[in-house]
Amino acid sequence: MATQLHPLIARADTTVPVTVQTRAALGPSDAFDAIVPIDLSLVFKGWGPFPAVRGVKNQTAAWDHAGPSRNPDLSDGSTATERLTEYTAGHSFGYELTQFTGILRRFISGIRGEWTFTPDGNATMIRWTYEFKPLRGRDALVRFGIAPLWRRYMQLGVEAAARIAEENLGGRGALLPDQRPARSAGLTLRGA
Repeated sequence: MATQLHPLIARADTTVPVTVQTRAALGPSDAFDAIVPIDLSLVFKGWGPFPAVRGVKNQTAAWDHAGPSRNPDLSDGSTATERLTEYTAGHSFGYELTQFTGILRRFISGIRGEWTFTPDGNATMIRWTYEFKPLRGRDALVRFGIAPLWRRYMQLGVEAAARIAEENLGGRGALLPDQRPARSAGLTLRGA
């Protein structure tokens, strides 16, 4: 008998979503295949008040299907539990972060993250959304304090992930220099 897991965020919950995007000079499947298993320490170097990711611990299975979990290890000594909740090969993946041991535990009960990879001409539009679930009474602090700063951290992360994917694939699926898409400076803070 399968265990039914309850989603972190329900329809009636108040959340604070933040979305960033960039373009990669790769096809959607290539970008997806390079980014899903990426070494988080290469992508998340830390910015402002947010720590770098040093790596992950306790990964329960390959990060290629819904179900596995792991613990991101942060440079300030804190961790969280990350569980892959959705996986659509070549297109998108979703995950939840809970059990924060650092400062975020005082403001957020959890986060739902989602990456999508969609065709954009000869390239791929990569979108990353973080949906914060604030603790009771912390909505305004998350919406107006944490989210705007987090958006910048996310933008740096999504751009680094796209760059690493392009570099690691070398010539496979890459576009010629004159075909490379313009990087998007488009940042979107929804719900603010």
